[in-house]
Amino acid sequence: MLKVAIIEDEPLAAEDLEKTLIQVDPEAEVVAKLASVESAVEWLENNEVDLILSDIELGDGLSFDIFNQVTNAAPIIITTAYDQYAIRAFKENSVDYLLKPIDKGELETAITKYKNWRQNGQEFDMGNLLEVLKPYSDQKFQERFLVTLGEKIHSIPEEEVAYFFSEDRYTFLVTKKGTQHIINTNLGDLEGSLNPKKFYRINRKFIISYGSIQNMVSYSKSRVKIDLVPPPPNSMEVVVSVERSGPFKRWLND
Repeated sequence: MLKVAIIEDEPLAAEDLEKTLIQVDPEAEVVAKLASVESAVEWLENNEVDLILSDIELGDGLSFDIFNQVTNAAPIIITTAYDQYAIRAFKENSVDYLLKPIDKGELETAITKYKNWRQNGQEFDMGNLLEVLKPYSDQKFQERFLVTLGEKIHSIPEEEVAYFFSEDRYTFLVTKKGTQHIINTNLGDLEGSLNPKKFYRINRKFIISYGSIQNMVSYSKSRVKIDLVPPPPNSMEVVVSVERSGPFKRWLND
């Protein structure tokens, strides 16, 4: 029997992952579903499993914080969404790396890979994985945005931001109350500084927060049309670009 621990802070995602795992390997048993760094550290220090399925980002920190504290952690399959460079690095240093939403066939491949790895007597090197995860543990996201109103200077906290958009070579910040401010940062630089769990760049002109989405409808060429709150000026159309539609849907499901 394959004893598995799932580290995931979204209860529905954890349940779906467990169901998919059992379909892939009926002999697998999920002995723990852990939703935080704190609970995972405590449980793993006092229990042993054959395999861990772990998201990277949790509500109270990163899985890096768990594996940096637990001395007897099992081999790990990572379940999250990062850029292609990180995917290669994670695949080389963990058992496998799976993009959300988890595909049944990819999970089956990962479990087979783990079983082959175990049969061949390979040792899991936690140190290598920690080195890969470390840059993400050190990453800080921008939480306040400096704007000017005449001679007055204001600092707008992240939670008050609805979205950003660019127009006529200017970048605007729009608050949830509907006020607009010009900021001295382009969307490309902003995209790298924002928390990717809360903000997503849907096209060349818009970076939106999850909380600003009022409605979404299917559009042509598999795109998604979005109604934002507050609505953008001049009745600007807000449509997810073709190349970003797939990743955007994964972001919504994360």
